[in-house]
Amino acid sequence: MESHAEFLRRVTLDDTLVQAIRENHRTAPVSAAEHVMLDFIDRMTRDAVQLGPEDIARLREVGFDDTAILQMTLIGSWFNYINRVADALGVGRG
Repeated sequence: MESHAEFLRRVTLDDTLVQAIRENHRTAPVSAAEHVMLDFIDRMTRDAVQLGPEDIARLREVGFDDTAILQMTLIGSWFNYINRVADALGVGRG
């Protein structure tokens, strides 16, 4: 999680925002569309098979097109993959 926070910190240059998202993305000061995106990624990370057409429809309702939905899914999946690899190899476990 720390590497993801650092990535976001470097992109946004906003430590307060990064901390707010880390603490609870549902109450972080982001746009309504970003809240929907973060909820989607959170659900995908926890149990992707529970996602359905209604989740994609919700993303579209707040303005995301198919390209953006694909991109957020790929990026979220890539971070999940990298986390699993790092966990399996003991990266960061001193």
